Amino acid sequence: MTQAAVVDTKNVNRSYFTEEHIMFRDSLRRFLEKEAVPYFDQWEEERLVPRSFWKKMGKNGFICPWVDEEYGGLGADFIFTIILNEELGRIGAGLGGVGIHSSIVAPYINNFGTEEQKKKYLPGCISGDIVTAIAMTEPGAGSDLAAISTTAIKDGDSYIINGQKTFISNGIQSDLIVVVAKTDPKANPAHKGISLFLVESDTPGFSRGRKLKKVGMHSQDTAELVFEDVKVPATSLLGEEGKGFYHLMKELQQERILSAIGSQVAAEDMLNMTLDYVKERTAFGNPISKFQNTQFKLAEMATHVQLGRTLVDDLIVKHMEGKDIYKEVSMAKWWISDNTRKMAPECMQLHGGYGYMEEYKIARRYRDVAVAPIYAGSNEIMKTIIAKSLGL
Repeated sequence: MTQAAVVDTKNVNRSYFTEEHIMFRDSLRRFLEKEAVPYFDQWEEERLVPRSFWKKMGKNGFICPWVDEEYGGLGADFIFTIILNEELGRIGAGLGGVGIHSSIVAPYINNFGTEEQKKKYLPGCISGDIVTAIAMTEPGAGSDLAAISTTAIKDGDSYIINGQKTFISNGIQSDLIVVVAKTDPKANPAHKGISLFLVESDTPGFSRGRKLKKVGMHSQDTAELVFEDVKVPATSLLGEEGKGFYHLMKELQQERILSAIGSQVAAEDMLNMTLDYVKERTAFGNPISKFQNTQFKLAEMATHVQLGRTLVDDLIVKHMEGKDIYKEVSMAKWWISDNTRKMAPECMQLHGGYGYMEEYKIARRYRDVAVAPIYAGSNEIMKTIIAKSLGL
């Protein structure tokens, strides 16, 4: 077994994988090799994954496989979600919008929606006909969710939504947005006045602002969203009024596991491509893999990557068992994303000047991983959560 194979889960069947998991992974991998890999550079240039790809994903049963069969899903377990996010991540972080839709936004509809809401939206989420987004972050409110200023004021049998959102993944293409707004702006504490709403993109008063130009993750469209007297029926309320903050917190354990997995996959990919490169590249008559500095750097990175994989695999099993691992998930999210960000320049350095060229994947990874310690709750917030769990 080569050193790469030790840390490369792409070709390893983990203990909790069943035959069905392996078949799903292999089928998805073949699909992505055919339908994503040849076009991914073009999507990065265009800064958008086309809707045709979403629909092909849906047609093949790769979106929202966890949804119950009565709504058109496979009724699959959490491992299918893990596989989906890992395989998308191996192609490139720019495909993360599909994972956000399938693994983060759609579960809000499934877990907190009424039967009518689930029947109306989940089949389209599965087929790729409906692309979803979640609108939390605002120009003046990021990790401090209680500080949002978007309001949803009751008006008879309707709510009137006003506010602005930013950094919204799938913001350009979204057909359905889960909007976080304050139904009671005077609530004390403030988070008790937060509610969630389902807003369709053709609702009068809703508009999209700029398509944001990011440092990395170019093909994942990200936008500003504007709500100007957007009138939605009371039936658009998702979950209970005033319980939006608690609904969001309930889903964060899974979201942060997926965030940690995204960083882990990037770390594994960077390590493996660097191992391959240093064995092929020569300097002073020898492969640069024979230099002690190269060996020490890669030995350290391989150790960190293996530790990260062991940690996330343990958390996956515990999450499926229904255990409360909020502290451990916070640890994984910050440590793995921080390690991955530190690895990126080291791997680029070992590629030399070629690592700075766009045709080498390490350049894209270098850009993409920079945001990992920021989204899904900044790493500083993760450390605050960990500190509180320690009684500090």
